[in-house]
Amino acid sequence: MITNATFAQACPVCDNPGMDSIDYLKLIRDAKVYDVAIESPLELANVLSSRFKNRILMKREDLQPVFSFKLRGAYNKIAGLSDAELANGVICSSAGNHAQGVALAARQRGIRAVIVMPVTTPTIKIKAVRSLGGEVILHGDAYDDAYLHAREIERKDGLAFIHPFDDPAVIAGQGTIGAEILKQAGPDIDAIFVPIGGGGLIAGIAACIKLQHPNIRIIGVEPDDSAAMRDSLAAGYPVSLEHVGLFADGVAVRRVGDETFRLCQQYVDEVITVGTDECCAAIRDIFEDTRSIVEPAGGLAVAGAKKYINENKVSGQTLVTISCGANVNFDRLRHIAERAAVGDQTEMLIAAEIPEKPGSFRHFCETLGRKSITEFNYRYADRNKAHIFVGIQLAGGKQEAEQLLADLRAADFPVVDLSNNETAKLHVRHMVGGRSTGIQNERLFRFEFPERPGALLDFLNAIGTDWNISLFHYRNHGSDHGRVLAGIDVPQAETEELESHLAKLGYAHWEESGNPAYTMFLS
Repeated sequence: MITNATFAQACPVCDNPGMDSIDYLKLIRDAKVYDVAIESPLELANVLSSRFKNRILMKREDLQPVFSFKLRGAYNKIAGLSDAELANGVICSSAGNHAQGVALAARQRGIRAVIVMPVTTPTIKIKAVRSLGGEVILHGDAYDDAYLHAREIERKDGLAFIHPFDDPAVIAGQGTIGAEILKQAGPDIDAIFVPIGGGGLIAGIAACIKLQHPNIRIIGVEPDDSAAMRDSLAAGYPVSLEHVGLFADGVAVRRVGDETFRLCQQYVDEVITVGTDECCAAIRDIFEDTRSIVEPAGGLAVAGAKKYINENKVSGQTLVTISCGANVNFDRLRHIAERAAVGDQTEMLIAAEIPEKPGSFRHFCETLGRKSITEFNYRYADRNKAHIFVGIQLAGGKQEAEQLLADLRAADFPVVDLSNNETAKLHVRHMVGGRSTGIQNERLFRFEFPERPGALLDFLNAIGTDWNISLFHYRNHGSDHGRVLAGIDVPQAETEELESHLAKLGYAHWEESGNPAYTMFLS
């Protein structure tokens, strides 16, 4: 967690005295957003508020015409350009939501819109842009790849580039959300939780709020695998991440903007990071309160608010969260649902060993008590023992989980908590029992690669045929990455050759040969 104590450092990269003179309150007041945007409702989250003993409000930007806040900044920017500047049309790079805003704004002005999107962009966003008349070009695996390609086309075709976040007009458009929050809730707010990608949303809201009510805390929320703003604030200048996670594709940005960074240095009090499971749990929370399903980026603010409440023991406060978008592929919901329970500590996954004798299974279940079992996998190991994989529903969170593990160990059941074990959650829970005899030199590896058409075939071609694959598990989660679990039978003499080959593949990979989920169930 980064706090405001870190924010006093100067920015050697983006120290621009001219930017300090920008009157953001005036820009926000004059922003032309309501030709296309609605004043989104600020709704009380009754279930969350009761559960966390705070008044939690949701700013429903997922209800905008393009299901995201992004049309505000895009339209405000395009509305301020002259006919001469727009003569050849506009171009932008986007992971999806900004693209829809630009396409809608361009349609309103009757001009051409070219949209460069990463190939990993959810299909629902691509279709939405095309339905608005945008010309879609798919390029690169992440936003930054699309950005560079869009700038090349801008220069070649003379199009006007509409930046998704690092532009005062775009920032001011997003800042109208802050003005609406003050109008709807008044100044009696303790904190506002805002998702961060490139920083346009939080910069606009923070400038609007802090210039009028500096006592209201502005707290940014980022995925822990895409924390570009957190790392930039810690460094004192915008840094570029080597890799970004793609689950929350709407905020998957390697580098934040110079102007958004400057404003965050001035006005943001704190940045919280959350994991994929916490984000999935927040999506479920929002659904239970609103019966609406937001995209992963749309769940960040609620996930951050929950973490803030738990870590700071906060109660009785008024907390605002921004539900920033709802453009999510339907097939991704499977992955979200699977991870939500673990993320909210309402399910735990355990591996246990029981004696292979009559009554031991019953004794194990008696030790669990009358708990709801979400999953149970069993495989005969040998004449003396059996290994089981169990999912258990929890009502009491971490404390209940720790008590359950203690009860099982007291009953002489060797047990391992796999609730935070990626290999167990992604693969082993779906394939328990796959032992094979006669393989003497099996090593297990987990691979990740950007999910896109042909990705699995590309992976298999890269692996090659030099070694026998003794175990292989692939499952399309409708998620950010394709994931493979592979056992490779490699003689000891060829170990260095294998490791050299894997290093050259270019795929993120981890050896899992010592993983307890593997050693208990598969090796």
